[in-house]
Amino acid sequence: MTPENLIVERVEPGIQVIKISRPKALNALNTATLEELDEVLRSASSDASIRVVVLTGDGEKSFIAGADITEMQHKTPQQATEFAGLGHKVTKHLELMPKPTIAAVNGFAFGGGTEMAIACDFILASANAVFAQPEVGLGIIPGFGANVRLAKFVGLARAKEMIFSGRRVKADEAVAIGLANRVFPAEEFMARVLEVAQQISRNSHSAVACAKRILNESSESVGLTSKLDTEARAFGGLFGGGDQLEGMTAFVEKRKPGFEGL
Repeated sequence: MTPENLIVERVEPGIQVIKISRPKALNALNTATLEELDEVLRSASSDASIRVVVLTGDGEKSFIAGADITEMQHKTPQQATEFAGLGHKVTKHLELMPKPTIAAVNGFAFGGGTEMAIACDFILASANAVFAQPEVGLGIIPGFGANVRLAKFVGLARAKEMIFSGRRVKADEAVAIGLANRVFPAEEFMARVLEVAQQISRNSHSAVACAKRILNESSESVGLTSKLDTEARAFGGLFGGGDQLEGMTAFVEKRKPGFEGL
């Protein structure tokens, strides 16, 4: 079945580019998009002709502008936990599949966007890329893996700062703190990303897959499912509370939230 919210391209022999394509929503992730990603990534994982997977956003403005708040706004705790679990299925594909996965961040990477990026093996950023984990401003926590993965990129203290404050991190700072590997000019971004993907694809696929597995094991990806399950339950547990309802209602109404606190 042809995905409605993704553009899937084989742009080079052995390189698959997956573009999130919901332009009216700045490529925000809803349930349908996550289900399509799950299917496409599962297929790519078992396709011997694919050596490298590149995840990016359609257009020049946004990689993934988070999860779709209008869909999440009225979820029950159980529904929210299941939604986080679906996000975790996708991020586990990106992290654990034997193929190298590259996040080509070409604009806004907010919330679930940063979480999809850090599930990939590494991040290449356009000069206009902006990262953030703004969930606390909505009365919730990150639900697609940032509580588990972000510190592996930027260290625990910086991960706490990003998640607690929700502040935005531009491309140059992302490289400086270890979140992104490299920054490329926007006008030549995808060409430069594909150069990196080509360099990887020319190497031994079995050796690269073995290296990915060993590197993941050494970086404590063992036990990942248990950690993500804990996050999903904590994420879902905040739904239906006053802060979550106020935070997301304020977002939809384009006003500042009035949180009551503990």
